[in-house]
Amino acid sequence: MTEEQSAGRGTVAQPRPRVLHERGRLPWSLRLAVVVIYPVASLLFRLRYRHGERFPRTGPVLLVANHVSVLDPLACARLVYDHGRIPHFLAKQAVFRGLAGRILLDAGQIPVARGSSEARGSLSAAAADLEAGNVVVIYPEGSVTRDPDWWPMEARTGVARLALTTDAVVLPVAQWGPQRVHDYHDKKLHLRLRTPVDHAIGEPVDLSALRAEVRAGRALTPDLLRSTTDLIMGRVREELAALRGEPAPPPSARRPGRSLPGDPPGSAA
Repeated sequence: MTEEQSAGRGTVAQPRPRVLHERGRLPWSLRLAVVVIYPVASLLFRLRYRHGERFPRTGPVLLVANHVSVLDPLACARLVYDHGRIPHFLAKQAVFRGLAGRILLDAGQIPVARGSSEARGSLSAAAADLEAGNVVVIYPEGSVTRDPDWWPMEARTGVARLALTTDAVVLPVAQWGPQRVHDYHDKKLHLRLRTPVDHAIGEPVDLSALRAEVRAGRALTPDLLRSTTDLIMGRVREELAALRGEPAPPPSARRPGRSLPGDPPGSAA
């Protein structure tokens, strides 16, 4: 149980969006994922959620989170599942190989082929998934933050494209704690059972005015995508500052220009 707090190569097929508002309607692949992920996350983390009432119980949700550990997806999957929804992650194409890849695709996870013409197709698949009424989880930083103090680094703008061209609820979520179990910066696993992990769910980001302008013909220029991305990630930073009990510094860490050895395969922007 959770605790509520007051305070490769080649083309990868895109999964067909599934409408899975109720956890009782899970395909075999998702049942398998629950059997594996739920107990592992329960052993590793003592999950605590702030403002769970802000999590929509139905309808499309674009969940935007900061990235502090390769173990983030385990904790975030539990966050979504514990609020009665099914998470569909945007994840690096490299993990969609072999049997594991087939399971992930069947479970509705979305491969991202970065640095290629297929990247736009990944966003289209995510948009279709949102239109089907699902929860799509995105880490706009693209990999674990390189900021030495774990604040979010510069984000990619794919999150803004999804936020402006769909009607999904844009939900900023801050997470803090998985880095205590796996420290990406020193590449060390500090195996401790029931490590406290906190999630703060922010108020949905109101993009109604900008969406109306886009529907009326405003172009998705680089400036518009960057400013919208910064707006959304600013809300994530605010929630993270509240979790940590300290003010967030101005963004400073830049996103790596390319994937580096050891980058987590399960994160994407």
